[in-house]
Amino acid sequence: MNISKNIISKNIEIFEQGNKYLMCTYSRLPVVFVKAKMQYLWDVEGSKYLDFIAGYGCLNVGHSNKFVVNALKQQIGKIIQPSNIYFNQPQVKLAKKLCEITGFGEKVFFANSGTESIEGAIKLARKYSTDNYNSSRYEVITFKRAFHGRTLGALAATAQSEKQKLFEPLLAGFKYAELNDMDSVKALINENTCAIILEPVQGEGGVYPADKEFMKSLKDICSEKNIILVLDEIQTGFGRTGNMFAYQNYGIYPDILVVAKSLGGGMPIGAIISTNKISASFGPGTHGSTFGGNTASCSAGLAVLDYINENRLVERSKKLGQYFIKKLMKIKNKYSVVKEIRGMGLMIGMEFNEPIVEKLVTDALKDKLVINKVSSSTLRFLPPLIITKNNIDRLVKWLDVNIKV
Repeated sequence: MNISKNIISKNIEIFEQGNKYLMCTYSRLPVVFVKAKMQYLWDVEGSKYLDFIAGYGCLNVGHSNKFVVNALKQQIGKIIQPSNIYFNQPQVKLAKKLCEITGFGEKVFFANSGTESIEGAIKLARKYSTDNYNSSRYEVITFKRAFHGRTLGALAATAQSEKQKLFEPLLAGFKYAELNDMDSVKALINENTCAIILEPVQGEGGVYPADKEFMKSLKDICSEKNIILVLDEIQTGFGRTGNMFAYQNYGIYPDILVVAKSLGGGMPIGAIISTNKISASFGPGTHGSTFGGNTASCSAGLAVLDYINENRLVERSKKLGQYFIKKLMKIKNKYSVVKEIRGMGLMIGMEFNEPIVEKLVTDALKDKLVINKVSSSTLRFLPPLIITKNNIDRLVKWLDVNIKV
């Protein structure tokens, strides 16, 4: 398909050069954005769009948030990359703040992304287990429909066969349970199980939240059998689900927490957060990242956390999420093609009984709304936490007009 025929003239050259010089790893939509501010995007023609993706959940504080931009400007004029053989001030400050707000963290390792942080968490869990138990204790349980990243280790943890089969053989030692089915977990646990990894809300898999009782049972069995509980909050962290972290909705703590995406406010950063006891297995030379924890990304992270706190975005996410779901439920009750609405805070999935999502996404783009397809039958909404009720009403009104019975 020659997609350039469907787009306005100023986009054509960019699309042609993009197709010529970039690897074709994304199915790109027919628009080129050149400017952004909070919940809005502008294309090369100057048209304004309302964003309900937020960079796949990377922009909880909004696009080009002025507090993040100012923090970056101040930092990059001083020093950006001093190397991790030295401490740098923004890195130390951000690590301290992350430990404080998690309620359990005592040590932090910074990486560049979520998938790198998952890789590091797998290494840390395995090394801790082999250090403290035996060399065969390296098996990891994850969950079907999960998504933890695209590097080989993270892909092995991502129990989606259509993604895995193209890159086999994968890293060994992974087993896959069913979310919210404790019996399926218990059937996989043995003396060589070192860790269980899960997303409190499966995002890319279709927005499936874990049940509260399931999470509590999972934490109990991990504590009982000395299994490390790793929570992947790459997408659910920093206010997205109505708490600073999704595990706070369940009344538990993980042993290792993995975060990324919105921590940087648009800058690349990821982090592994754990206890002194577990982190002791990462001594000098066991793990590293050249750009991880650079001063620019960490300065952005500090500004993000301050903005979330000062503007009460956690509370805002909870209230607006309830409002959004209530509005979407009215759509569901009106149209039989809508199968289910599910989510937590401002992380919401809308599933249909028919494969109509691709058309909805492209039609929305024509009407200057940016929405996200996670499957042929499921939309995922991840708006910036600074959106308004009027923004939500605009999208819901559009859905009401464009969804057909």
